[in-house]
Amino acid sequence: MAKTNPALKIIPLGGLDGIGKNMTAFECGPDMVLVDAGLMFPDDEQPGIDLVLPDYTYVLENEEKLRGIIITHGHEDHTGALPYLLMDLTHKVPIFSSKLSLGFIEGKLSEFRIDAPKYREVSDGTHLNLGCFSIDFFSMTHSIPGALGVFIKTPQGTVLHTGDFKLDQTPIDGVTPDFHAINRFGTQGIDLLLSDSTNATRPGFTPSEAAVGAALRHIIKNATGRVFVASFSSHIHRLQQVCDASTAVGRKVVVTGRSMVTNTKIARELGYLKIANENIIDAYEVGDIPDDKIVVLCTGSQGEPLSALARMANGEHRSLSIEPTDTVIISATPVPGNEKSVQSIINSLSKIGCDIYDKSKALVHVSGHGSQEELKLMLAMTRPAFFMPVHGEAVHLRAHAQLARDMGMRDDHVFVCDNGDTLEMRGGKVRLGEPVDSGIVYVDGLRIGDADPVVLRDRQKLASDGIVTCVVTISSRTHKVDEIEISSRGVSFSNDDALISEAQSSLRASIDKKDILKGATTDQTRKAVRNDLSNFLWNKTHTRPMVIPVVMEV
Repeated sequence: MAKTNPALKIIPLGGLDGIGKNMTAFECGPDMVLVDAGLMFPDDEQPGIDLVLPDYTYVLENEEKLRGIIITHGHEDHTGALPYLLMDLTHKVPIFSSKLSLGFIEGKLSEFRIDAPKYREVSDGTHLNLGCFSIDFFSMTHSIPGALGVFIKTPQGTVLHTGDFKLDQTPIDGVTPDFHAINRFGTQGIDLLLSDSTNATRPGFTPSEAAVGAALRHIIKNATGRVFVASFSSHIHRLQQVCDASTAVGRKVVVTGRSMVTNTKIARELGYLKIANENIIDAYEVGDIPDDKIVVLCTGSQGEPLSALARMANGEHRSLSIEPTDTVIISATPVPGNEKSVQSIINSLSKIGCDIYDKSKALVHVSGHGSQEELKLMLAMTRPAFFMPVHGEAVHLRAHAQLARDMGMRDDHVFVCDNGDTLEMRGGKVRLGEPVDSGIVYVDGLRIGDADPVVLRDRQKLASDGIVTCVVTISSRTHKVDEIEISSRGVSFSNDDALISEAQSSLRASIDKKDILKGATTDQTRKAVRNDLSNFLWNKTHTRPMVIPVVMEV
């Protein structure tokens, strides 16, 4: 009996439950390629967590099949998991991406002191073969140069992955989407389309990045003091426009913030950010330059507490401070979950009295993702037989799926998937396959792995209600309570000596009344102390701080 050809499996391991940690595996028999390896930043429900990664256990279990890692562009939500993945892989795997993306990746891996993998630069029109995969790259426009889409041919059919994109006709670097290639692939036949869904709920078209330049120049030209511009450090097109506007009105550009300094350096070395050496200076070189001759490029557009903008707003920056005569431009949109942090910085800046511009006040930011009309154009050009929306929260994926149905795609040809779901393609036909284990991995300091839900719950409790420590000393001679000491942190009654004294008396009486100590183990005594003190505090304060009982025998 003839052996059947293995199906092509499309396995999204991340990116379908939020904006971040994008990672998709393509597996066909003995071969596998990975598209993107990103991270996501934690939200308020994950206190103390540094980073959130996709669970790439499936990749590690099939490492011998992995022929290469393709990175569509250099943003952290597509590259940030690479250092952790590469540390877990037992052999070097080539990484394929554009020149700028590889530059950012190389800088990131050097921070982790990871031996350089095999870097393979690709660009618009590059073709390569990885096992049974025949791969073509085509240029796309996004909020970073060097963004690429991927067309994949396999024995079982074809897949087009757009990467992050918008259809910008006037990009800053002049590199437009390769419409010719996209239409050519559509004519050849695309069995499955994976398309960016970030702005699937937004009608119309996303404005061109070039539209921001005029607004930036107007604000910078008319500012009386220094101008501080907070942006993503990887948004090289935006940084270029700030540099162009600054030099056009005779201002020097100051760069501050670790990632901003690193990324501008890499982008300049690779030729993506163009500004003369005499027009860009370090924060320590400001010296006697007049305020109306300075523009400061800084990190902090997402309200990060340790960013340059946050430290300047709070008067904690080592070399720069913001004065009432200055102007601050927040040239970004808060990532979902960061709204409160951004508003907190805006409030701090408002107290200083400086002028503040964000996208609600002027056109200082446009999205890097296509809106509904662009997503429909992509569907029209590619004419896929099957469709899976990617890169978004549930509301975005479902909105994008509805756009496809509105354009005439059959409902059973549109797949709204979760991370770990598997699509199987045979002879160009796609169906749901067996899911694989998936989830999230937390980076918590030096520890990488699953976070115990109890730990996160305890951190949330500590943040909301504080902690009370109760030390009960028992006499080994009388087997009675000798002393009770109660201390607290982060509670509203920490200085209420009368309440603490009442709690001690109540706890002592409760222990004696219940005769808890007779025949009880230390663990049983601790549990009783915790319950009694917790109930007392609830009755008196209507708060439930974490109670840590310590039982000692002397």
